[in-house]
Amino acid sequence: MAGEAAMSEKNVLQAWDYVVFAAMLIISAVIGLYCAFKRGGTQGGTTEEFLIGNRQISAYPIALSLAASFLSAITVIGGPAEVYLYGIMVVIYTIACLFTMTFTCLIYIPLFYRLNIISTYEYINRRFGSAVKYQVSISFLVYMCVYLGIVTYTPALALSEVTGVNLWISMISTGFVCTLYTTLGGIKAVVWTDVFQICIMVAGLLAVLIQGLIYVGGIEKVWRIAERGGRLNFFDFDPDPRRRHTFWTTIFGGTFVWMAIYSCNQAQVQRYLACRSEKEAKKAIFLNWVGMLVISVTACMCGLVMYAVYENCDPMESNRITNTNQLTPLLVLEILSHVPGASGLFIASAFSGTLSTISSGINSIAAVFVEDLIKPNCKSWAHFPERKRTRISKLLAMTFGIATMGMAALTSLFQENVMQLARSIDGLILGPILGVFTLAALFPKSNGKGAFVGMLISCGCSFFLGICSQMYPAAARFTRKLKTSIAGCYISNATTSSPMNGSSFFTTMVRPDKTESMIENVCSLSYGYYTPIGCLITIIIGLLVSMVTGGSKNVEKELIAPIFYTIHEILFRKKPAEPLPETAIELLETTPEKIFITGHHSSNAQNVKSVQPLVPK
Repeated sequence: MAGEAAMSEKNVLQAWDYVVFAAMLIISAVIGLYCAFKRGGTQGGTTEEFLIGNRQISAYPIALSLAASFLSAITVIGGPAEVYLYGIMVVIYTIACLFTMTFTCLIYIPLFYRLNIISTYEYINRRFGSAVKYQVSISFLVYMCVYLGIVTYTPALALSEVTGVNLWISMISTGFVCTLYTTLGGIKAVVWTDVFQICIMVAGLLAVLIQGLIYVGGIEKVWRIAERGGRLNFFDFDPDPRRRHTFWTTIFGGTFVWMAIYSCNQAQVQRYLACRSEKEAKKAIFLNWVGMLVISVTACMCGLVMYAVYENCDPMESNRITNTNQLTPLLVLEILSHVPGASGLFIASAFSGTLSTISSGINSIAAVFVEDLIKPNCKSWAHFPERKRTRISKLLAMTFGIATMGMAALTSLFQENVMQLARSIDGLILGPILGVFTLAALFPKSNGKGAFVGMLISCGCSFFLGICSQMYPAAARFTRKLKTSIAGCYISNATTSSPMNGSSFFTTMVRPDKTESMIENVCSLSYGYYTPIGCLITIIIGLLVSMVTGGSKNVEKELIAPIFYTIHEILFRKKPAEPLPETAIELLETTPEKIFITGHHSSNAQNVKSVQPLVPK
């Protein structure tokens, strides 16, 4: 395209860019501090208020908070790069997400709300026992540490790429601001700063999209260029599971990924449990999908603009950048630097996504530590004054905020696309966790032994997939990175500007055709299938082990999802058998062949209306 030569010049942030970025950080901190001081947050308050806001938050801020947290900087920076490299297929994840919202509202929200819990793993403890609870909660903690490292490093890279600011300064400043308002203000600070930050995220992406459309020449031209370059690949029905993205990967795999995030991830569940009622929580879930749709579609359109800008001069092939995570920052640097404050707005947008995700993450980690690790094992916890328990929760939040910065340093070792890296982590860890929650909620006969063994084997299989995918990377014909060109690139020097050698299209080198071994085929499986595989292995193994070990008997009705009883009644036109009251069970275990209980025949069964004569068959 015309003007490519001018793009090679280095641009930096100007004064207004710094003002915009600093304003975002200051406003985020002020909102958090306001929530902290509004009701004496720094002096006291209850643990329940700190973790779930006394369940008094409206559906609308919760919806925006949910949307902001798990889209994060990965969507702002990784989303456009994903579309540039692989096409717009990724937008179909939003359809899968809609399925997930429906399942979550039918299965998990009614279940969790009626149990009146703070941590989702309290439910696993009641359903399967402490061994499975620790297994699941520790897996969650590992997942969050890794995930938070990714979303902290990504915008720090963006700021470093655009301004030259030291990477560590970027990460530390982000972590400090986020840890400050989360530690002081709790869940209310997290939610209300998320509301502000998602507005900044949308504004930053719109700035890139609008200026990009102006730069290229309008949406029609962008669409035409994208179609010519094969980026409008909405529907690819290839059934090969080794293909990185197809319609089946995004719909089937995406549904499981989002189910794992919205149905059993403490960071998300904790937010909708803070709603005033079950109805408000369901409203928040569907409103959240609208917010996700707006951000996802805008990010994908930015990806099409990116391709239109770099159609004839791919930054990777021309050695202007070293990895794909730098594509979006480079685009911002080149099309927004002349607009005062616009580049700063985008950087603020990326950091807003990070702040939102980190704050919700460290608040949820604190909740899991308090409810699942400290409470059950610290006998003196119940005797602590409420103020002391709240201070311990805040201290934990601060500690995890600091630890997040350390994890971000490890993320810098990964050079692959951040979108794929994040989704791979989701699949490897969240899949087995989703399997345990599905066993607990929908299979009354499953027991703790089955859940424990099922998750153990599933985690082993998931990590095997993760490791072998690095040892035996998929062939290029499965990853299908779309074609790019350097035909329009120029080499600038002191005297001349000339086209780069080679006007052919470039794509990833395809290795010669050969017959892959079974291990190579398994390792080439698309990362989109990691979550469903992990979930299904847990369920299948869990049910088999439960059958062998006698299953579960007399499970409390409230521990099974209400939808199970509704479906059972529709299919069999009768309600499933409910467990007998404990008084009746005790009598039956004493003289099972003789007892005939009625409300007036036994004083020990005063709460039992009627139990039929029970004689072993």
